[in-house]
Amino acid sequence: MASGDRKFGYMTGKDAEVKLPRTTRVKNKTPAPVQITAEQILREARERQEAEIRPPKQKITDSTELSDYRLRRRKEFEDQIRRARWNIQVWVKYAKWEESQMDYARARSVWERALEGEYRNHTLWVKYAEFEMKNKFVNNARNVWDRSVTLLPRVDQLWEKYIYMEEKLGNVTGARQIFERWMNWSPDQKAWLCFIKFELRYNEIERARSIYERFVLCHPKVSAFIRYAKFEMKRGGQVKLAREVYERAVDKLANDEEAEILFVSFAEFEERCKEVERARFIYKFALDHIRKGRAEELYKKFVAFEKQYGDKEGIEDAIVGKKRFEYEDEVSKNPLNYDSWFDYVRLEESVGKKDRIREIYERAIANVPPAQEKRFWQRYIYLWINYALYEEIETKDVERTRDVYRECLKLIPHTKFSFAKIWLLAAEYEIRQLNLTGARQILGNAIGKAPKVKIFKKYIEMELKLVNIDRCRKLYERFLEWSPENCYAWRNYAEFEISLAETERARAIFELAISQPALDMPELLWKRYLDFEISEGEFEKTRALYERLLDRTKHCKVWISFAKFEASASEHKEDGIKSARVIFDRANTYYKDTTPELKEERATLLEDWLNMETGFGELGDVSVVQSKLPKKLKKRKMTSREDGSTEYEEYFDYLFPEESGTTNLKILEAAYKWKKLKGEECV
Repeated sequence: MASGDRKFGYMTGKDAEVKLPRTTRVKNKTPAPVQITAEQILREARERQEAEIRPPKQKITDSTELSDYRLRRRKEFEDQIRRARWNIQVWVKYAKWEESQMDYARARSVWERALEGEYRNHTLWVKYAEFEMKNKFVNNARNVWDRSVTLLPRVDQLWEKYIYMEEKLGNVTGARQIFERWMNWSPDQKAWLCFIKFELRYNEIERARSIYERFVLCHPKVSAFIRYAKFEMKRGGQVKLAREVYERAVDKLANDEEAEILFVSFAEFEERCKEVERARFIYKFALDHIRKGRAEELYKKFVAFEKQYGDKEGIEDAIVGKKRFEYEDEVSKNPLNYDSWFDYVRLEESVGKKDRIREIYERAIANVPPAQEKRFWQRYIYLWINYALYEEIETKDVERTRDVYRECLKLIPHTKFSFAKIWLLAAEYEIRQLNLTGARQILGNAIGKAPKVKIFKKYIEMELKLVNIDRCRKLYERFLEWSPENCYAWRNYAEFEISLAETERARAIFELAISQPALDMPELLWKRYLDFEISEGEFEKTRALYERLLDRTKHCKVWISFAKFEASASEHKEDGIKSARVIFDRANTYYKDTTPELKEERATLLEDWLNMETGFGELGDVSVVQSKLPKKLKKRKMTSREDGSTEYEEYFDYLFPEESGTTNLKILEAAYKWKKLKGEECV
């Protein structure tokens, strides 16, 4: 079996592996000294081609040879037709050969046989009719054309060639009748225009006008009416008739997709007729009725028209119209782009039409943000603010402004978020209208629905200006109930009582404030309380307050402030200096014994102590502090990076006097261990 496989060219897998050709390796890759281009290769291939073998020419000398030749050729054509009856080229060649033999009857028979199976092929009809015309069989040609347009009335080429033949023969009436037959099939615009040109060639103006009337009824399109109007202007300058055509077109096609082209053509027509006001009215009518997205070219034409014929106001109006078109396009694409609405409103405000401005504002505020998140509403809310300010300042419509604020406050979901700015603007507006009851009602609703620090401050400020002390106290109490951790509220409440000389009330408020479990800025509150007691001359209470503060925090600034207070509070300066030293010494002892790791705070404390002793002059004792001052050392420590590598970072450390002895002992111990280790190695 294996030998048989090899005999007949079949190979087993092993043989196939053995006989696979090896890939040739190109060792020398340098370019050849003689380069051959593709052009040379093609030229050589062409030169080496053998000459085409053509059959020899035959000369027919008598009728017998002619008959044999014709019989042989006809048999060849008939055989080709039997093999490929669908091939039109065979029929055409057969008919043309019969025509070349002057046997027109046979040629006509071939054309008829071809049309029996392929009568829908208009090319056959055209070639058949051209055969009849070329050989001056006019009636036969008419018969062929007539049959073709009857069977294929939607093929324009057949009609055109039929009409062309009749016109060439001078049969104008017959050509007109063929046109009429063609128009009964409602062909496209090209056919109607051909009919019109035909009538115009023979100066039949009225016939052409009647055809145009039928044309615009059959094809009520912008291009048809424009052609009709231009025809009226060109043939005798019939301005009135042309204007009527345009007006009919506007009545029918004002909402058409190509209405922009119609209006531009109509306006240019009036412009050529020196009817500037008519043209301006047409442009404005078109801009009001055409959708903005399809009127870009119209705006350009209008601006150019106004620059040529209009005054300053008209030009500005045209430019505004163009910008209006751009903004309309932007807000239609993205109605939630509030920056576009702002620009659009600003444009309309520059024009000054109140109804138009209000319309844009109403359209803008109707685009409510879809998500109830404050970040989506922050730009939107300014539309309402600008709307209200416009109604108040420009139109001076009190009730409408109040309605704008009211609707805006209804729209905001106060349970999720609110805007203090809106509440305050609404209240300030009522104050400007001398409606204090309305302002109090708005601010009261704001505190009830969405309390905010700004609202409380504004409400208290208003009542304070009106010297309503009890209302201010109630508002402060409500403020602190809502936000007991707000140190600004506690401080302002206390300062309010201090301004009224209510010392005990102010002290009680401070005491209540510092007793709160959580405060946002307690240092602000304690400082104000201490300043209050110092201003009242209550030094014992101030000392007690400092001690209470030190029970809560041992920050170095508290110690320093306490010491400075003692230095300035005593009647005798020496006693004050002693008291201040005691405080500094207490603080230093605390940092030394309790929190030795807070070296930087301790160093800061000692520096302030030294500065104070220096400031005391002769009464100061700098040596007391200098013996306690630390040394500032620059050290390095190893830190690890994010990628796992290590690096050294420099930092400052402080070495205090009591730590220097310990450091020396450590050095001696390390030296003793090293010496002992060396002695053991020698042994």
